[in-house]
Amino acid sequence: MTPHTAISAAEAADRLAIRELVEAYAYCADSRDAAGQMALFTTDAGFIVFMDAKNPTPSQELHSREALAPVFDALNQYDATMHFIGQSTITSLSADKAEGVAYTLAHHLTITEGKRKLMIATMRYRDTFAKIDGAWLFSERRLYVDWIEERTLA
Repeated sequence: MTPHTAISAAEAADRLAIRELVEAYAYCADSRDAAGQMALFTTDAGFIVFMDAKNPTPSQELHSREALAPVFDALNQYDATMHFIGQSTITSLSADKAEGVAYTLAHHLTITEGKRKLMIATMRYRDTFAKIDGAWLFSERRLYVDWIEERTLA
């Protein structure tokens, strides 16, 4: 572990704003606020998905805020979701750029003919952030799915 030194109030505010950005993404996903979720990204944002984290070839690549709409809309196929954010770390930070990683457990519930099924995706996001007009946004999210578990619920 690296030793901690005092940081400025501005750096503390930036770190908090970035954490709140990561949390807002999960909140918007779970509340089905696709427009709100899209607004968390720069207009030219990249969203790159690796459904197999060990495969260096992405499963999906999107390169604009507008291109994210169908991805976020796809959450409507679930009866409920809950994205639990574990540890998140900012790995680099400057006045207007940052990088970080966030670990997430994404729970997806479906109910078909009275039977409940749960899919849990264990994921990591490698994020690049940009501060634009005083607000932190995602400029790129790389989503790595480490594994998926599916189970039938009682």
